[in-house]
Amino acid sequence: MNTQDIWNFITTQGVDFGIKLATAIIAWVIGRWLINLAVGLIGKGFERGGKIDATLAHYLKSIIAVVLNIVLILAILDIFGIRTTSFAALLAGAGLAIGAAWSGMLGNFAAGVFMQVLRPYKVGDFIQAGGVTGTVKELGLFGTTIVTPDNVTTIVGNGKVFGDNIQNYSALPVRRVDCVAKVANSVNPMDAIARLKPVLAAIPNVAQDPAPEVDILEFTPEGPKLAVRPYTHTDHYWQVYFDTNRAIVETFGSAGYPVPETPVVHRNI
Repeated sequence: MNTQDIWNFITTQGVDFGIKLATAIIAWVIGRWLINLAVGLIGKGFERGGKIDATLAHYLKSIIAVVLNIVLILAILDIFGIRTTSFAALLAGAGLAIGAAWSGMLGNFAAGVFMQVLRPYKVGDFIQAGGVTGTVKELGLFGTTIVTPDNVTTIVGNGKVFGDNIQNYSALPVRRVDCVAKVANSVNPMDAIARLKPVLAAIPNVAQDPAPEVDILEFTPEGPKLAVRPYTHTDHYWQVYFDTNRAIVETFGSAGYPVPETPVVHRNI
């Protein structure tokens, strides 16, 4: 290519290319400014709402920024006359392939987003979810970290948590502690109930409303079985549980109740 050819190119197509280049630069600058403005406003909206976790808000802002930047790049390519339909189809196909390969992780992510919004539980709650019982340490985008009562850290995928039943023991002010006491057949169960109720009410951290419940649960060959059910906050569950069992032993021992004996079964050989 000689000087004349170069000059002819510049005079015939150079101006048009220069205009396209200047337009693309202006579009990029304005587009980036608008994207930053939009993402910033969305972030402030998340902060004002207060219902979306900071981690979720950060990821949502990142996803929105990436999508808007892809749209801006496609628009700039279109300014230069580059067909973006094939590029968009390729991008969509790649996204579909990645989505199929990472369907489990994307399912956990989607469930995590829903749980961040719906808030079936929060950090510090004692729950049963995904077959695991314990205290929530972290509600992440892909999994929930639960510390079990035996101090084991367990991470459960949000998809499994969200697709199963969730029991939140911390949602209400108090929960019921279930204990069982058995008395001998020679003992009047109503006397045992009358003795236990005031003792249960005096146990530390036992709620007064609702009041502790003591009643006959069932009859066995050894003697009546009593349902002993005080109420307490979930933070004090095990303390009240053990104190209740101790109170049963001490109360029945002070009353002189005999130990229920298993009846002897005679078999003919």
